[in-house]
Amino acid sequence: MLIHPAPLALIDDVGPTFGALVFVAMMSLVAEPTRRTLNAIILAGASGVYLSGGFGVWELIYPVVGAAIGFRALRSYRWIAAGWLLHAVWDVAHHLWGNPIWPFMPSSAFGCMIFDSMIAVWFFAGAPSFVKPPQTAMRGAGA
Repeated sequence: MLIHPAPLALIDDVGPTFGALVFVAMMSLVAEPTRRTLNAIILAGASGVYLSGGFGVWELIYPVVGAAIGFRALRSYRWIAAGWLLHAVWDVAHHLWGNPIWPFMPSSAFGCMIFDSMIAVWFFAGAPSFVKPPQTAMRGAGA
């Protein structure tokens, strides 16, 4: 197979890094256990991103594996992290030999690998909240 990775620029690192930080901040606002469940669903859905990605029938293997991991992820941040790391490996394969996620951005698979790897680290840490959710004013019964 011929390797034809897209040329990379600084923004190909900075953009996905910024995106991952925004993702973590936004997800920090989601209460448990909804945060874990929502991210397991996002992970399972992301397994279909590369269908028609240039590997033919082999593209069908990843969504099957991704669905199984997504099911396990409903109860475990470690499975969510493992799923995103597996997706990052798939990103590398697509960056080197397959089609990009976004046809108009040849380096999109590389960016996805950075994003996926960064959020995987957060999930391996147990997806701790880094942003405090806004507090609503509570009025006592006697107020």
